[in-house]
Amino acid sequence: MDRIKPEFTENALAILKRRYLKRDEDGNVIETPEEMLRRVSELVASAERFYGATDREVEEWELKFYNLMASLDFLPNSPTLMNAKRKLGQLAACFVLPVGDSMEEIFDAVKWTAMVHKSGGGTGFNFSRLRPKGDVVSSTNGVASGPVSFMEVFDITTEVVQQGGMRRGANMGILNVNHPDIEEFIMAKSEENKRLKNFNISVGAFDEFMQKVLDEGEYEILNPRTKEVVKKCKAKELFDKIVNQAWKTGDPGMVFLDTINRANTLPGLGPIESTNPCGEQVLHPFGSCNLGSINLLHMVEDGEINWEKLADTVALSVRFLDNVIDVNKFPLKQIEEVTKGTRNIGLGIMGWAEMLYELNVPYDSEEALELAEKLMKFINDAAREASEELGRQRGPFPYIDKSIWKGTMMRNAGVTTIAPTGTISLIAGTSSGIEPVFALAYRRKALKGEKNEITLVDFNKQLEKVAKERGFWNEGFKDMVLESGSIQGVTDIPEDVRRVFVVSHDIAPEWHVKMQAAFQKHVENAVSKTINMPHTATVSDVADAYILAWKLGCKGITIYRDRSKQEQVLYVGVKDEERRHDNGLPRPKRRPFILSGRTQKLKTAFGNLYLTLNELDGKPFEVFATLGKSGKDTMADTEAIGRLISLALRSGIPMEEVINQLKGIGGSQPTYSHGEIVLSIPDAIAKGLERLLKSKVEQVEVELCPKCGAVLQHMEGCVTCPVCGYSKCD
Repeated sequence: MDRIKPEFTENALAILKRRYLKRDEDGNVIETPEEMLRRVSELVASAERFYGATDREVEEWELKFYNLMASLDFLPNSPTLMNAKRKLGQLAACFVLPVGDSMEEIFDAVKWTAMVHKSGGGTGFNFSRLRPKGDVVSSTNGVASGPVSFMEVFDITTEVVQQGGMRRGANMGILNVNHPDIEEFIMAKSEENKRLKNFNISVGAFDEFMQKVLDEGEYEILNPRTKEVVKKCKAKELFDKIVNQAWKTGDPGMVFLDTINRANTLPGLGPIESTNPCGEQVLHPFGSCNLGSINLLHMVEDGEINWEKLADTVALSVRFLDNVIDVNKFPLKQIEEVTKGTRNIGLGIMGWAEMLYELNVPYDSEEALELAEKLMKFINDAAREASEELGRQRGPFPYIDKSIWKGTMMRNAGVTTIAPTGTISLIAGTSSGIEPVFALAYRRKALKGEKNEITLVDFNKQLEKVAKERGFWNEGFKDMVLESGSIQGVTDIPEDVRRVFVVSHDIAPEWHVKMQAAFQKHVENAVSKTINMPHTATVSDVADAYILAWKLGCKGITIYRDRSKQEQVLYVGVKDEERRHDNGLPRPKRRPFILSGRTQKLKTAFGNLYLTLNELDGKPFEVFATLGKSGKDTMADTEAIGRLISLALRSGIPMEEVINQLKGIGGSQPTYSHGEIVLSIPDAIAKGLERLLKSKVEQVEVELCPKCGAVLQHMEGCVTCPVCGYSKCD
């Protein structure tokens, strides 16, 4: 068997260099992508020695694992790629930690959190065991401050502990719907970026509660310390508070605990109460799971699924992930014990949306739902067969007598999970998880040589192929797709093409929920997905999605209404009249973390000018101006103009005055663009801003990546950049 040379895209190589490849003490990259894959495959294959493999056999498995990754048919989760054969050595992505009610138990959990985050993992908690705010604390004759206050301690811990110098960790915080502090919890993230910014939060709901929401009945609230009923509430009123807050901010989600525990493969360890940060891995206390995903796009050949290749890929991936458990360096002894006792693995998928493009199947169709069930059942069954075969070779997992698999030779208590693949799907060059494609074209920045930055366009390769075959490929088509990200409503494109090439916001919310439920039927763990909704979605739409998810058997649900977090920012801050320096002159408004905007390309004598106008509350707020190619000084001057315009706008200067100052400034090399003469860079900026302001075309407002300025995606329970790989969770 020959060693495959991986074919990474330019963007994938940039991401690998930025986040994954080894560096020396001075920060210089000292590893190639191929060497990274060798590093991972050598460590994972070394586990074969624990089961009697010879050196020759270990070498053979190393080559198989290397080619599995180099072909981009499968990739493990980011911690495995980053940490294999390195100092941290922690290869798992997700953990669940218990939080008891005593001060000692709470701060033990805080310490454990710091250790897990330091090692590169994310953590999930259920805080429902903590006594409510105002409850008695007999040891001090005081009163309890409640779970939300202690969540802030965990949040601060996360804030100050960076993961291997690369990122901060992510958390999931769950509070059960029958806890006395549930209303405070629901509102905990109402002031965006003020509280719990390192947490996703979800309400732990039970079937009884959901049924009483439908029946408009009353629900008992229990003190977790005494188990006594402290009050009754109207289930529908509490549910309405949940969905209202989710409509406003995206939090809280919901976790359906009874659904989770009906599928609990380890009932002997007790009920499952929590998930990892993005909700796809439901685990017992001190549980962890290493994850990996199969690239479905590579399982399609000549417009058909290659089921034989898929089965072989599943079997090899299961062995890979089982080996990872044996070579992992665990952050806590308790985690090592539970992980090796259960041997949970999480084999998932990526590239579902692009597989559908290849198969000519619309995402929002019954055909797609049927295929999702068939595909995931095939993968789950194949993974179970591979696990049982490993069990016959190596023995079953130690806790098997506490599981539903008692009497079998199953090697792993759980085998399938659909996890976030935000960054590894970029490395693999495909779409993320089971999410729809977010946009059919992206603009990204890249370096040309060592210093000059250029702007490149990534265009969906399946759409490009179809457009060329069907005769509607041209530069105008590319620009149109780049501007909107979608092809819906463009009558020049054949209707059957538009029907297949839908993107996330072309798809009605109920189809997002149905797709999640279709996969969940044959996933042993859970499915990480965000139900994206348009800005015009109502509170009732959110309520319908939550109820539908419960009825269809989803284990949890996360929604995001487009631009909801931007609206929330407007509620925070001082009034305009208070934004003054001591001398009475205007003080520039502070920039929120997220703004909406749109970009226009203009031709100049110095290269293409990319002009981005961002707005706050519907008014011009800042301008970014960059040149696609030019000399260093010209690029710097252009950027400086953008910064000064932004300062003027944030200080209350009308955009019209800015345009009047710049328009008509002459230069040495005038050119022709958009049907008029462009005299200079300042003149181009003025005319571009004027065109953006006068545009009658509905613009797609977006959230921008803080690292590279690209459009952020709310998907898989997290926020991810499709260009540079920035993520709050992955």
